[in-house]
Amino acid sequence: MLPSFRYHPDPIATGSIKPSSAVCICCGQARGSIYTASVYCLDEIREQLCPWCIADGSAAERFDAMFCDDHSLTKAGLAAGIITEVTRRTPGYISWQSEDWLSCCDDACEFHGDVSHDELRSLSGPALASFLASTGWTATQLNEFAPNYHPGGSPAIYKFVCRHCKLPQYGYDCD
Repeated sequence: MLPSFRYHPDPIATGSIKPSSAVCICCGQARGSIYTASVYCLDEIREQLCPWCIADGSAAERFDAMFCDDHSLTKAGLAAGIITEVTRRTPGYISWQSEDWLSCCDDACEFHGDVSHDELRSLSGPALASFLASTGWTATQLNEFAPNYHPGGSPAIYKFVCRHCKLPQYGYDCD
């Protein structure tokens, strides 16, 4: 069973962690899972860290590593403890550019991965308003884009959910 990540509740579903027999370079154990997304540090560490060393902070401490960019969280004025938990003890996610971790209600949001095609096409009400506000798109632009969208493509549409008000937040990125 994987450790629990408050801000990334299902890192296997999002592709940030995958089953693997690889040995973690931090703890020296093969624990059945390995981290697959970005690691920001001086060493080249790709698919060599287990989720447990991310969760307990030992990977971040040993390699002076971060797992996502802190710019958006810092800009939002979040507490240092939240920023540290997200950037140094939470699996990041696979993106085209640098990750943009969203926030709401004075907290970081949970990352839920790429938006499904069906969810994107069915956005309405507050979720639609949130999407348009975060992307700067118009409803017409979204309607023109949605039929050709596919998860993992470019542009990528990422879903975050506020831990408090439960309102979905959307980020996007392109190659």
